[in-house]
Amino acid sequence: MQKTNTSRLVMMGLLMAMEIILTRFLSINTPILRLGFGFLPISILGILYGPLWAGLTYALGDILGANLFPTGDFFPGFTLSAFLTGMVFGSILYGHEVTWKRSFLASAIVVLFIDLCLNTYWLSILMGKGFIVLLPTRIMKVAFSIPAETILIKLVWDKAFVKTHLSTRLKATTN
Repeated sequence: MQKTNTSRLVMMGLLMAMEIILTRFLSINTPILRLGFGFLPISILGILYGPLWAGLTYALGDILGANLFPTGDFFPGFTLSAFLTGMVFGSILYGHEVTWKRSFLASAIVVLFIDLCLNTYWLSILMGKGFIVLLPTRIMKVAFSIPAETILIKLVWDKAFVKTHLSTRLKATTN
């Protein structure tokens, strides 16, 4: 049992570090838009450990990333969005085969409800601009993000992670 908890903690830490790097350093940032790949480690966390662990890890990663590598003022609304994103990925992907349909559903919910609605609301508060004023640019992101996230989640899980994860489990059961 201890080995499992240690392995989980190590994996969560590595994926959190990956999320911080992908979000803070390998994203395209504008004042109202961020295009990046930070969702990938969180979706993997959701697949492996479920909604609560993915949500908590993403929220903690948001807090750590904002404090270690600030790009503006810390705003707790975005931490709530991060938690909810992990919850959605975990709720839809955990305990199920990662299919194109599930990948699309998780991406669509995150992008439409959290990124487009909730994060636009947080930005309207921070920037003092109307919600509707910010929507056109953010809608363009949605048109790009849903298919991109759907494809990347499925491909990364299938090509890179499944083989490693399954071989680790097979070794653990044979030892």
